[in-house]
Amino acid sequence: MDRSGSGTERPGAAATDASATDAPLLDGVPRQRRGSFAERERERERVTPPQGPRPLAIRPWRLLPTPTGTPFTFGYAAVLVVTSLVAEYASPSLVHALHQASSTDVAHLVRTPVLVLIASALWIAGGMFSPYAIGFLLVLTALERRIGGARTAGVFLLGHVIATLATEVPVGLAVLAGQLPDSSLHRLDYGVSFGVAASVGALAGLLTPWLRWPLLITFGATLVADLIAFTDPMTNWGHVMSLAIGVAAWPLVRRRRRARGGSSGWARPQSPPSPTTAE
Repeated sequence: MDRSGSGTERPGAAATDASATDAPLLDGVPRQRRGSFAERERERERVTPPQGPRPLAIRPWRLLPTPTGTPFTFGYAAVLVVTSLVAEYASPSLVHALHQASSTDVAHLVRTPVLVLIASALWIAGGMFSPYAIGFLLVLTALERRIGGARTAGVFLLGHVIATLATEVPVGLAVLAGQLPDSSLHRLDYGVSFGVAASVGALAGLLTPWLRWPLLITFGATLVADLIAFTDPMTNWGHVMSLAIGVAAWPLVRRRRRARGGSSGWARPQSPPSPTTAE
């Protein structure tokens, strides 16, 4: 038996629905309808602001190291501050003796390679306000926030060790061949510049292209200008090699950044959730 009214509309249904949507709301009763669907959409458009492009939230305090956010850079920077104060205020004879004992020259690399490779990275050539000292703070902080302290230390040491050996081994061979005097075996060589240059190259691979290429071009042009000046060719070639080492580390640092799920340090603020109307 067919059900009656299956294909027809009940009389008064439309009027009942219309009166229900226009009926006043009752206090204390949840999930009441607030007007018709069109009215709710108009109310939502009035409350919800237009969604335009969200500006970048700049957080300048993240440019500098902190004990919890970047412990490696913070601790390393503290050590460099101490050694820089010693170099500034200690007697010149003591400072020269410390620098000489920490130098990664050929003579020291032959006798105590590990010791001098570590000790030479505890001094800043030029003092606390030299360009490489400022670059150390900014670059290593940014790199550690993206890939962590262990890999930042690895990139730094990679550039420091490889570039040091690549510049000092030819000096030793040239002395053996008689092309350089024996005094070249005791060339004063210390500082953090090789590690910083490698960190610049690695950091560039984690930036967006509009930051990556200006950074590489500007820093690379500075290194080339130093080479042309020919004031310290061995050190200048070491800087170029260190930058190339950092660029070669892009696959490693990018893979680590994806694993950490880190951001580039520029955060977009979350837009507030659009209000929903209870039904």
